Amino acid sequence: MEIYIEGFLDYLNSRSYSVHTLRSYRIDISQFDTFIKSKGVNSVKEVKPIHFRLFTASLMGKGYSNSSIARKLSGIRCFMRFLKKRKIIEFNPAVSVKTPKKEKRVPSFLSEQDMKHLFESLPLNTTLDLRNVAIIELLYGTGIRASELVGLDLRDVNLYGETIKVLGKRRKIRILPLGSRAKEALVRYIKVRGDKAGPLFLSKSKRRITQRDLQRIVKKAIVRVATLNRMSPHTLRHTFATHLLTRGADLRAVQELLGHESLSTTQIYTHFTVDKLKEIYKRAHPRAE
Repeated sequence: MEIYIEGFLDYLNSRSYSVHTLRSYRIDISQFDTFIKSKGVNSVKEVKPIHFRLFTASLMGKGYSNSSIARKLSGIRCFMRFLKKRKIIEFNPAVSVKTPKKEKRVPSFLSEQDMKHLFESLPLNTTLDLRNVAIIELLYGTGIRASELVGLDLRDVNLYGETIKVLGKRRKIRILPLGSRAKEALVRYIKVRGDKAGPLFLSKSKRRITQRDLQRIVKKAIVRVATLNRMSPHTLRHTFATHLLTRGADLRAVQELLGHESLSTTQIYTHFTVDKLKEIYKRAHPRAE
């Protein structure tokens, strides 16, 4: 099985899948491999639909959420399709396997007032302070992913054109507009950061910041103004999308800004706009009460 897994991952790598996706697929398929071996299955050619059902049941018994199980099954299905296409197996045993319904989870986000208070609470005393403000402004001002932000180089920022070039999933490039506040924050930081090339955001040791660094910076900032179940760079991405839609932005435009391949992915952010419309309707229409 290990040889097939490596071949599958090499194939995905040639298709420009992200390092994060490859790592997740490796973990999930290896977990499935360990499980079927415990059931006496020693060859991928012996895998049957029942093994997927048993695997799903075991994950549920271990407390995995439906979303996590769905993600694992998706990767394993993709692996089985690869084996079928390479004629390693005669039929795909995962075809008829049902995926547990994902829980509808409303993304955590901050209100406009929370964001105002957050920016007012951030210090501007040191180079690292200026870096952190620029990071928060960029996350909230562009909706950029954490992985995209840490991968930015100075050359990706066009201060005159007020845009940034982002390398997204599947190595797709998109150009995002840079708002005035984010631009001001970047100008302040770039002026004091030192080097004129290389990574945009540097750690204390002058190396590219990591996603773990970013997580810590964002959580420390959000804790100042709110208590949420989830406090991460993705929270500011959710906030970016929600605020745009609340103020009337077109859903497809938001999809482009976020770099979503499917419009249905972007539609999770309409939860708040619908509530807002109901509130306005109840206040404004004489027959709404």
